Amino acid sequence: MSIRTVATTPFEGQKPGTSGLRKKVKVFQQEHYLENFIQAWFDTLEGFKGQTLVVGGDGRYYNRQAVQCILKMAAANGVGRVLVGQGAILSTPAASCVIRKHHAFGGFILSASHNPGGPDEDFGIKYNITNGGPAPEKVTEAVFARTEIIDSYKILEVEDQDLDHVASHRLGDMTVEVIDPVEDYAELMEQLFDFPALKNMFANGFRMSFDAMNAVTGPYATEILEGRLGAPRGTVINGVPLEDFGGGHPDPNLKHAHELVDILFADDAPDFGAASDGDGDRNMVLGNNFFVTPSDSLAVLAANATLIPGYKDGIAGVARSMPTSAAADRVAAELGLNCYETPTGWKFFGNLLDAGKATFCGEESFGTSSDHVREKDGLWAVLAWMNVLAARPGESVAQIVQGHWEKFGRNYYSRHDYEAIDLTAANGLMEHLRAKIAGLAGQTLGIHPVAAADDFTYIDPVDGSVSAQQGIRIIFEDGSRIVYRLSGTGTEGATLRVYIERYAAHQADQALDTQEALADLIQLAEDMAEIEARTGRAEPTVIT
Repeated sequence: MSIRTVATTPFEGQKPGTSGLRKKVKVFQQEHYLENFIQAWFDTLEGFKGQTLVVGGDGRYYNRQAVQCILKMAAANGVGRVLVGQGAILSTPAASCVIRKHHAFGGFILSASHNPGGPDEDFGIKYNITNGGPAPEKVTEAVFARTEIIDSYKILEVEDQDLDHVASHRLGDMTVEVIDPVEDYAELMEQLFDFPALKNMFANGFRMSFDAMNAVTGPYATEILEGRLGAPRGTVINGVPLEDFGGGHPDPNLKHAHELVDILFADDAPDFGAASDGDGDRNMVLGNNFFVTPSDSLAVLAANATLIPGYKDGIAGVARSMPTSAAADRVAAELGLNCYETPTGWKFFGNLLDAGKATFCGEESFGTSSDHVREKDGLWAVLAWMNVLAARPGESVAQIVQGHWEKFGRNYYSRHDYEAIDLTAANGLMEHLRAKIAGLAGQTLGIHPVAAADDFTYIDPVDGSVSAQQGIRIIFEDGSRIVYRLSGTGTEGATLRVYIERYAAHQADQALDTQEALADLIQLAEDMAEIEARTGRAEPTVIT
């Protein structure tokens, strides 16, 4: 057993995005590619020697091999201890929980989130810091700079470790502890939610279906819902994590979670339905024949926070990503809470949570969570909804949401994704919009007077850091909005996301179909950006 120093040369494009480095599996499988990226972290981070790291992933193809490599490199670089999930498994929120509970220095999370898995599909790695949240931009920029000049890496020459049994091993001078991936997280959920009330709800006939989409949340949902809460066996469907997610696309939306949608929109639909994604950080919430938008989900949970034991004394504030609808803003205003608008990317919530300025956070991309971890947390959101239902007996999901609209108004909201478009064309479209929005304020587009138009810049209220060009906003005088941004979560070409929002204050205007209510703004958004002419796409790939 010896440490080997391997000569290498840089690879182009190893720049971590909002959710780490994501590429096709075959890119990561190139000789030295994974090792270069991991060594760049060890070369950049300070003070990790002798400390504890957490490692785990969502179980997708190449997850086990990558974890074994990271363990050998961690030992070679002087890490003192690694906590790794049994079977190399840890959901993203569970990894954040483990980092925080065990006071770890940080951790590597292996996932491409909601992207497909398999030999020809996607893989990803990101690093989370001591607070359990994603590394900030100043750190990822330093790591990227290191990847451009790296010339060697260190690795321990040793056989692969047994990761399938909870046990402790020595790997050189480092300890490897294989831990139950569910236990710490499940205990945290019991501290936050009224498990006796939820158990009683199932005992009295409450029916739900949870679709784990053959992804990492399966073991967590099975243990908590069926094990600790007594839900009938079979409540969790597609509960076994598979390397290719069973050939499905583990993105919990109306298109990809179609099996769950069929169940919840059937004549004999259960009371409640939910799904989570590849790494367990996203969620979709459904009622009987009713879909809850992620923006509304954040707003409803914020309005009902005191019904949940972990938040019974109230919350400090709410934070949302800029493209997320302003529904939560109206709740914050009514309750006298702080409300923050950040760029897309969960890392931007970290400072607000650490400083106690916000408690609940959410993104329109099916992500919701609180200050219990520093990641979005799909199963937390599901349990939060269940706790609200338990505390408001006799009310359905639809009744709770419609009552919310009656009180706060409804933000009709939709996201139109144009996936895998030519990167040059996408950048050209954004530059076209930047030029077009100059002086747009005060003009009228269609029948909509423009109040403001800009390219969103965020100044962090805690540390003063500035993040520019975070999305183009056109804000109308009635509160309606159109937002454009390029997403960093794909691995091919570019994904253009267009967000359309319209506010309806009066109950008489709140019963329309969403796409119908937004029709004129959707057409306006397409015309403003010249989407078809510039990308060749006549319609979105996905509408949510």
